[in-house]
Amino acid sequence: MPTEAVLSRLHAILGPKGVIVDPALLEPHLVEWRGLYRGTARIVVKPANTAEVAAVVKLCCETRTPIVPQGGNTGLVGGAVADENAVILSLARMNKVRALDKSAYTLTVEAGCVLADVQKAAEDADRLFPLSLAAEGSCQIGGNLATNAGGTAVLRYGNSRDLVLGLEVVLPNGEIIHGLHGLRKDNTGYDLRHLFVGSEGTLGVITAAVLKLFPRPRDIATAFVAVENPQAAIDTLALLRESSGDTVTMFELMSRFSIETVLKHVPGTADPVETLSAWYALIELSSPRAGGDLQSALEEGLGTAMENGWVIDAAIAQNDSQRAAFRRIREEISDAQKHEGGSIKHDISVPLVAIPAFLARADAAIEKLIPGTRPCSFGHAGDGNLHYNLSQPVGADREGYLQQWEVANRVVHDIVQDLGGSFSAEHGIGKLKVHELEQYKSPAALEAMRQIKRALDPSAIMNPGKVIAS
Repeated sequence: MPTEAVLSRLHAILGPKGVIVDPALLEPHLVEWRGLYRGTARIVVKPANTAEVAAVVKLCCETRTPIVPQGGNTGLVGGAVADENAVILSLARMNKVRALDKSAYTLTVEAGCVLADVQKAAEDADRLFPLSLAAEGSCQIGGNLATNAGGTAVLRYGNSRDLVLGLEVVLPNGEIIHGLHGLRKDNTGYDLRHLFVGSEGTLGVITAAVLKLFPRPRDIATAFVAVENPQAAIDTLALLRESSGDTVTMFELMSRFSIETVLKHVPGTADPVETLSAWYALIELSSPRAGGDLQSALEEGLGTAMENGWVIDAAIAQNDSQRAAFRRIREEISDAQKHEGGSIKHDISVPLVAIPAFLARADAAIEKLIPGTRPCSFGHAGDGNLHYNLSQPVGADREGYLQQWEVANRVVHDIVQDLGGSFSAEHGIGKLKVHELEQYKSPAALEAMRQIKRALDPSAIMNPGKVIAS
């Protein structure tokens, strides 16, 4: 617990609204989404502006008090977990839209803005902010940037890193980098923006950002298809990118088991196609040009894929309701899988061409390691990212199964490494994957990361124990 002197100074800086010590109000900040960790922090601070953030960080630097920045607390690697010695710094009160420039296609927002509200602000201006993920109703843009969040539109628009033009950041000593310029060309030395994006709060606190906007889609075509196998899915993606003028925005691959968990546990869902298959894909094409007739392009492309034997059945959405129903199947997989018992998670990426080999090798290796394990494979196959989640065997002891998490990780991640992939595609490192980073990152890269951490945060107060081992 921070000292009484530190608590007193925090109250002086932030006032009664900015300091939380009530256990009931602390509780949401201590619970981690997957339930792997539970925080023990006894104080949360909620600054209302950047100056207050800077004052808090400067105080913590002077007193060597650990700080854990926290956005919507929707992360999946324990990156926002804080112990009793730390101050949780919540950005929730900093939720203003500072500026919107329709001509420049930019939106300047504070870090505490909920992602869905950022999307709505862009939509109200007849623009698109394309970052989209299942937690968008509660995750915050500062956390999205700090973790370089991915989502369903990476294939077309890129990760969070690709959607930010400028940042305002409070450094570990309390100084502020004022980088909200919004320039698309700025070749003046090191690009500090990309240093803080993906740093998971270990190098500073993102307080505001200038985001890229895009024209809103005027023509959208969506299909849910059964494919012969993962290779057929990849071949279909390549065909559609070429035949549609590269308008594919979303390409999500799903195993039959992942879909069955949704149909079983989520009321109001139904099989989009009649034909049973081991693999399915959710495909969406979009264009800002009205009247481009993407529906016809999708139908023609899928017709060719059927002739080639890659697609064995397809349902094309005829209206927004059907489109939403297709998307819901994909969006509900993570929550539905919880009902199938213990789950060992993997967030991996491999080169697109290696997806079939990864799935075949990983399935065989896991079956040998833990017979009866049910792979729940789904994800953003268009950019090579799969969530390779392993549901416990039917009737197995949940806790006993989860005790095999590390050995299962090693088996899966060794295969990923051999195929030239990454053991963390979009969820980051946090607390969960620190040892994985040490295992798979090159010594030279690790040392460079440590030097950057020491240079910016010599007192090691920023999100200690996350990303880089102390």
